[in-house]
Formats: sequence, structure tokens, C-alpha cells
Amino acid sequence: MSLKLEIITPEKVVFSETVEGVVLPTESGEVGVLPGHIPLLTVVNPGKLQVSHEGNLEDIAVDKGFARVLGDTVSVLTEAAIDIEEIDIEEVEAAQKRAEDALQQARTEKEVDPAEIEKLESIIRFSIAQKLTKQKSI
Repeated sequence: MSLKLEIITPEKVVFSETVEGVVLPTESGEVGVLPGHIPLLTVVNPGKLQVSHEGNLEDIAVDKGFARVLGDTVSVLTEAAIDIEEIDIEEVEAAQKRAEDALQQARTEKEVDPAEIEKLESIIRFSIAQKLTKQKSI
């Protein structure tokens, strides 16, 4: 038996394949999902999502979101996701630094746009998740 895994961000479908299993980073810890799993709806925390695919383990860094397990389909809706092979640590650190600087600047302004603050915090959060995921896989 197998699972259909879909990882979807607002921009695109990042992953859509048949897999043997998946480990989700959730608020209550890591949750392993195999074929025949009971229905589940859970909050996904930023971190490493691990996929068992064709006998190999593949790591994907995900941002916050939600996961639904229904039948043999696992759907992950997340703000961002990237395969660890595509993570460039120098680029991630530079993006994190730019976002931290912009966040500090935005907080000193008289009129603060809450949407801009959330966007910058999201960039910082996902940068940290990417760095941690990449370091754990090395």
C-alpha cells in the first residue's frame, strides 16, 4: 500500500507523488503517517517534513500550515516549502538578515503595518526552519 502526498504552498504544488510514509512536524511533536492511518487534521510547525519515497528518505523544509490525512491521501497546506537539496545556506542567512533588519526598522516607525510585520516574521521563521533542516541532514 502507499500514500498520495501533496505539499501545497500559495505559489505552487511543491510535491505531489506516491510515497510509502511521511513524518510531519506538528504542534504535538512528530507524527508518522503510513497507509491506513486514521483521519487526522493537525497544525504543522515550521521544520523538517520527512518522506519515505522509493526506499529513500527525502527531507523537505516546511513553514507553518495544516495537514490533513484522509484515506490514503496526506495533504499539507503550508506557507512555504523547499527540498533540502535546493537550500543554499548563504542565501538563506542573507534573507534572514535582511528580514531581521527590516523588522527592526518597521518596529521603530510610528505607523506599523501588521501585515508587513507578519511577512517579515514569516521569512525569519522559514529561514530558521531551512537552516535547521539542512543541518540535521548533514
